[in-house]
Amino acid sequence: MLEFEKHFRSLRRWIYLETILGILVFVFILSSFLYFPRDTLLYIIVAVVLSALAFPVIMKVHQLGGESGFTDVPDNNGFEKLFDKYTRRFINWILIAFLNVFSFLMTSVSLGINSKSSELLEAFNGNLFAFEIVAFFLIKNFLITRWLLSIHEYLKKPELYKAIKRIVFGSIVYWVIATGIFFAFEYVFVLNIYTFLTGVFNLGIVILNLTVIRKLLYYKKKYNLVVLAVVFTIATLAGGYIFLSRDIWLTQPYINSIPNIYDGKSAISYDDETGIYTITKLDGDFKILQLTDIHLGGGALSYDKDIKALEAVYELLDKTRPDLVIVTGDLVFPVGYASFSFNNTAPVQQFAAFMRNLGIPWAFTYGNHDTESYAATSDGDLNELYKKLSWKTSKTLLYPYVQPDITGRSNQLIELRNADGTLNQALFLIDSNAYTGTGLNKYDFIHDDQVDWYKYQVLREENEEGHVVPSMIFFHIPLQEYKEAYKLYESGNEEVKYYFGTNDEEMMDKVCCSEYPSKLFDTAKELGSTTGFFCGHDHYNNMSLEYKGMRLTYGMSIDYLAMPGIARDTKQRGATLITVHDDSSTDIEQVPLGK
Repeated sequence: MLEFEKHFRSLRRWIYLETILGILVFVFILSSFLYFPRDTLLYIIVAVVLSALAFPVIMKVHQLGGESGFTDVPDNNGFEKLFDKYTRRFINWILIAFLNVFSFLMTSVSLGINSKSSELLEAFNGNLFAFEIVAFFLIKNFLITRWLLSIHEYLKKPELYKAIKRIVFGSIVYWVIATGIFFAFEYVFVLNIYTFLTGVFNLGIVILNLTVIRKLLYYKKKYNLVVLAVVFTIATLAGGYIFLSRDIWLTQPYINSIPNIYDGKSAISYDDETGIYTITKLDGDFKILQLTDIHLGGGALSYDKDIKALEAVYELLDKTRPDLVIVTGDLVFPVGYASFSFNNTAPVQQFAAFMRNLGIPWAFTYGNHDTESYAATSDGDLNELYKKLSWKTSKTLLYPYVQPDITGRSNQLIELRNADGTLNQALFLIDSNAYTGTGLNKYDFIHDDQVDWYKYQVLREENEEGHVVPSMIFFHIPLQEYKEAYKLYESGNEEVKYYFGTNDEEMMDKVCCSEYPSKLFDTAKELGSTTGFFCGHDHYNNMSLEYKGMRLTYGMSIDYLAMPGIARDTKQRGATLITVHDDSSTDIEQVPLGK
């Protein structure tokens, strides 16, 4: 191995070690004050120990860096390529450092505007590892570049220093202006343009590499246009996803204008041990309004349709004045091509605020679109969000804080009791799940452990009340029995009784159910408790049939967004009103929008 090459590799290893130790010292000192104030002395001691370890490393780097006069320095071709490599890296890491620091600054501005300054430390903690990585590469490349300049007569050294100064100054000016623009858009227009601003800066990095930095190098590297196109495409897609995942609150002014219209007479309580809500109706009939497939996009492109959906919901609620609203899935539609958003939390929070202003209690069961795999928020995080928005916070959303350990994302039981305390109805909200993972639109089903939980609750209530308790089940994706009943109805079979509505869905023989059977229908028939099933999912279906003594009802949908052209269609849009009487009997009727 050449003497120079051996020396350079040794110096580079010691520089790595020096940089790592230096960053660790800084992090321990900073962390001692930010995260562990009670243990400040301990962490300072650790920082001192690390500093002691770093001292001989620094001296070794100084010793190696001071050596020169090698007899076997690579020829110009080899040395100049080495110099080009580290010079380019150093300048680019300066730019990345600015991007990283100002990215956190914009996050801080956003948190401050949105009254979440308490989360600032958490945001810093989340970015700390990224800061450490950027600092490592910036310092490492700076030290190597400085050493190369010390042993090599670089004729463009003045131009290099001038370019670095201009890049640093230009970056500062850009980000100061960008932060001001970001603040204005976030504060005035309630629109986060972070992705756009960082995208412009990233484009600037590419341009600098092709122009200013390229002129400083010995070898004008030819760029592969195919590689550049691939990188640009990946960066565009990644940046686009980040942008489409941001919270956008364009509907908030309308939501703020909604009046409180709740005039129900009910008392609601929650059992922290069982996760069961109890609604005690104090006077007269109890009205439940089923809403389904509202499909709020929460994005810039879906604004007009989101407003129409909320206006439709308000009209239906104002007309029926229900005591309880049950949303049977697909409250949101985080599908970028339609909504210009992958965010599935902003529209949830907006609808929760909407219902909170109305004052009407509501419950929710998941649909297949609420937690799409490409949505910004996962099942677990969305579940936690619903808990934060639930009864103890809002006094409107009846979302269980305690849930059974079975398949699904919130299976719950709501008990409806009469004024004398007798159990009138058991309302089951069961997750029909989303997809099976075996292909496109391969819908899931209600699993056996969910059915077993339902059976246990029915028998428990029967044992406690001394008689079979009437119940209803709400879910999103229809059972296979919906398709069986519809086919028999079409054939004129008298085993099926028709009540109202039409099935105008064009996919999967009119009923888009799972190809896997669920034992829920047969179990319910065996128990004799449940007489009514209510689902959504098929936006153009709103038929209600009775099959084997069981009422199978499609809710009228709200959707203005998800299905092409559906915003112009009207006859399928509305809600389903279920009126529960004192004797547990029920009336079910459609409430078409605008009629």
